[in-house]
Amino acid sequence: MTTPLLSGKRTLITHADAFMGPALCETFRRHGAEVVADTAALLDPEEPARVIAAAGRVDILVVNLAMAAPSTPLTAIDDAEWQRVFGSLVDPLPRLLRAVLPQMQERRRGKILVMGSASALRGMHRCATYSAARGAQLAFVQAAGVELASHNIQINAIAQNFVDNPTYFPIEVQTNPKFQERLKREVPLGRLVSANEDTEFAAYLCSEHADCFVGQTFPVCGGWAPR
Repeated sequence: MTTPLLSGKRTLITHADAFMGPALCETFRRHGAEVVADTAALLDPEEPARVIAAAGRVDILVVNLAMAAPSTPLTAIDDAEWQRVFGSLVDPLPRLLRAVLPQMQERRRGKILVMGSASALRGMHRCATYSAARGAQLAFVQAAGVELASHNIQINAIAQNFVDNPTYFPIEVQTNPKFQERLKREVPLGRLVSANEDTEFAAYLCSEHADCFVGQTFPVCGGWAPR
């Protein structure tokens, strides 16, 4: 019998009730992981440390951060929006790592995966604040990957768009004829990437089979982002 991909790996998934959270929990459990599904907002600067402490041992940290993306015209973006978006999508990331890395470094083993967005890889109309925040995530992962590699800790990111999830592509969006036309026009795949396709890849990146990846970003978007 084949050993499950993530057998016995204690996995903390943040924002587990949003974005890719529900699908990640299901897929990781199916692969044998012991999943801690956390739903804290992580807006309080001290909250990430509390979440890590409550989780105990964390072999895999999946940083799944989500919020409704603003569609503000460029000239109307104010400081409050900028701070709100970065506070939701960027600020929790270094705080989570600061809390979890000591135990991973002590064991000389760990996996960190950031569920990001391909909006950081291709310009989108009226999406500047959100794209900038998602871009900051990917830049952080790239730099952190280099620093953590010598500790045998791998951090990588999935940059996704047009992936089936309840936060950005709820059923009312998916069934809209205009959205269906957009899919055919903009996405070479011609359909949404399924949640299972996305999270199966996430599980692989968090497994021992993916130890060679260092600070990398993997687009999962049906060919929408530049290749």
